[in-house]
Amino acid sequence: MRKTMKNTIFILLLLILSVSTAFLIYLHFFASNDNDLSGEWTAELDMTEQAAVTALSWLQDIEAVSISLEDMEVYMQDLTIQVNLTLEQTARSEGNFHCNILPESYDACNQAAYEAFAVAFRELVAERLRMAGYTEETDEESVEALVTETFGMPTVAYLMSCGPALLPPMEELQAQYDGSGTYEAEEGILTRQFDAGASVTTKTEGYIRKDSILILSDHYPMIYTLEQPQDQ
Repeated sequence: MRKTMKNTIFILLLLILSVSTAFLIYLHFFASNDNDLSGEWTAELDMTEQAAVTALSWLQDIEAVSISLEDMEVYMQDLTIQVNLTLEQTARSEGNFHCNILPESYDACNQAAYEAFAVAFRELVAERLRMAGYTEETDEESVEALVTETFGMPTVAYLMSCGPALLPPMEELQAQYDGSGTYEAEEGILTRQFDAGASVTTKTEGYIRKDSILILSDHYPMIYTLEQPQDQ
């Protein structure tokens, strides 16, 4: 079962990489490499696959009713966390930047992930009860009441307390994305220097801009949209 899941994840990642690569090649030839990237940009970190894989692994560990990754992804849809990036050009190809994970977006995504997980969990509980010969009602409301009675808390609260962490910790994402400093944009390469007090961390990414779309590519592409142009 785990080997099948790993193969499925590998195929999904390969397809995502192929589509992303094709998109980047298209933009490389048809997009404008404008060095003035000034503006307020936003991107969406897609947490859907990670949440689905984590939830599925936990259900398999507790030997719940068989469910596939595809089935779990039906429950886990459109789980995203917003990343804000502000770029302000101060000289030719240079400027200041500020980037952060939106905390409210993280909290909303985390809540949505567990609510979706709760739907899947209740349906699996209902299926297990029917397989065991349970003759009482197994609709969603009845199963929710049964879970609450059994664990002393609603399904969502139970999964949050005793289930897996569906999203990476907020601190981990902040360490990866949050920060401010200066940048240089030249010939499709964006170099950001994160000012962290006594130390400076440098991050180099390829970039492609086309109108209100900005793509930054380090290990995988991040697609930003222009929310508000920076005042010139």
